[in-house]
Amino acid sequence: MSHVARDDRPADKAARYAEVEAEILAVLDGEPNTTARMATVASMLADAFEDYFWAGFYVVDPTKARELVVGPYQGTLGCLRIAFGRGVCGTAAETRQTQLVEDVHAFPGHIACDGRSESEIVVPVIDRSGELIAVFDVDATRKAAFDATDAAALERLLGKVFG
Repeated sequence: MSHVARDDRPADKAARYAEVEAEILAVLDGEPNTTARMATVASMLADAFEDYFWAGFYVVDPTKARELVVGPYQGTLGCLRIAFGRGVCGTAAETRQTQLVEDVHAFPGHIACDGRSESEIVVPVIDRSGELIAVFDVDATRKAAFDATDAAALERLLGKVFG
């Protein structure tokens, strides 16, 4: 049986993000480990939003220049490695800009880790020193599942958790 997100959250997307952000920050208070922080963010967001079919991190590999390696995530099998500049995740890493893709099939060079993905949002994760440490990737099984509300909320949350 596949996971079903909680249904006891606010219906308004911005309010739902605000509620889960407060919970994530409370859980992570005092936790310094980056992997634990990433795992918690992926788990709690996937549990809060029905559209989060796949949610997780691709981490900058310190041993390979300009390459991401799969990190903590929730969902089906993810791609193991993605080069900077390739696909939606690689583009976010290359440009350090959030990628909001309403239709992944229209995105040049999209990498289909799971063919059921229809839309995607990828947010760069920047640490306190200004270095790109990862990207946070969310896929949905319906087109146009993500919008500016998702982008703003995720950018804010990831800035607080990792910045």
